[in-house]
Amino acid sequence: MLKLIKTMDFKTICFCLFFILFSLIITLLSDLIFGSISTNFVKVLGKTLMLCLAAIALDLVWGYCGILSLGHFAFFALGGYLIGMWLMYERTKEIIIQAFAEQLLPPTPSEIKEAIGIQIFGVVGGSEIPSIWIFADYLFIHLFLIIFIPGLLALIFGWLAFRSRVTGVYLSILTQAMTLALSLYLLQNDSGLRGNNGLSGLQNIPGFTSFPQSIISILFLWASTLALILGFIIATFITKSKLGKLIQGIRDDEDRIRFLGYNVETYKLFVFVISAIMAAIAGALYYPQAGIVNPSELAPIASIYLAVWVSIGGRGKLIGAVIGAAFVSLISSFFTSGQIPDLNLGFIIISWVDWWLIILGLSFVIVTLFTPGGLISAFENIYKRSFER
Repeated sequence: MLKLIKTMDFKTICFCLFFILFSLIITLLSDLIFGSISTNFVKVLGKTLMLCLAAIALDLVWGYCGILSLGHFAFFALGGYLIGMWLMYERTKEIIIQAFAEQLLPPTPSEIKEAIGIQIFGVVGGSEIPSIWIFADYLFIHLFLIIFIPGLLALIFGWLAFRSRVTGVYLSILTQAMTLALSLYLLQNDSGLRGNNGLSGLQNIPGFTSFPQSIISILFLWASTLALILGFIIATFITKSKLGKLIQGIRDDEDRIRFLGYNVETYKLFVFVISAIMAAIAGALYYPQAGIVNPSELAPIASIYLAVWVSIGGRGKLIGAVIGAAFVSLISSFFTSGQIPDLNLGFIIISWVDWWLIILGLSFVIVTLFTPGGLISAFENIYKRSFER
């Protein structure tokens, strides 16, 4: 940890201070204190911070190592499922115990467990708790699994892919196939994760049911802020170190780095696993604020969106990835909120909810054509021109 702090440069310190100040201002303006910002918008901001962390994870593996992963949202959603299992189980357990408290005879543990199974899995025609929920009653084990399972999946997939020296577009297709396979599996009712219904009610935090959502949203905002800052510091530490120079060399000329005697596959695997864990942690903080996670979150298009965000912000620059994810997330929330009136042009009526994806696609094309380095490069060019003047 001390090494991480010592390697922090001026930009990193400014990044950390900016988001701490940002969260402090949002806290003061929220419903908790002054009431200028709604609780729902605080949740949108908290979710946006976690999308920024997911963008950093993808930029680390794509922008610096040259691996275009079109399956990173699978790790993101896995983190949401793993924390969602504990949240849903514990919250249902609280409800069941409160219901049994009205009876004269106290319930047995087996009766409580049976009632929990019916409550959670009755929607898919089940009543028994699947074996994969064996640790659903233990928070610390699930916190460990949030790191372990996505990391293990990335390790196995990466070892098989990199060992076979699959690169370029073929590797991207493989990552997308992995995401699609996982999504199709979770869609099945017998997967043990409620099929297409997913896990819901995640915003109800066990032990905090007496707290209003205005407090819960602020707690998650600060947790998201700290996670983003820590993820940015770790990613900066990796990219600024000798390892960072090496993975950038792999990105630019993999054969030459291999010729120099480096085990290219090991370094690629390390970066791939670290970025997968970062994405899973982001998902574990995102979905309790969203309130629900389902297999549609693992759809390949979600990972493509993530790559678009990084491209718009600026690939190969961590701050650019943050800018791209934050920009697209907030603009998306604005256009899809349904609060913007439709635009009647006479010959066509533009409904912003339906036209949002077209706007996003046009933005991607415009940024690619006129600022290939993304928004961060455009900002840097404006700053340099202003400085020269």
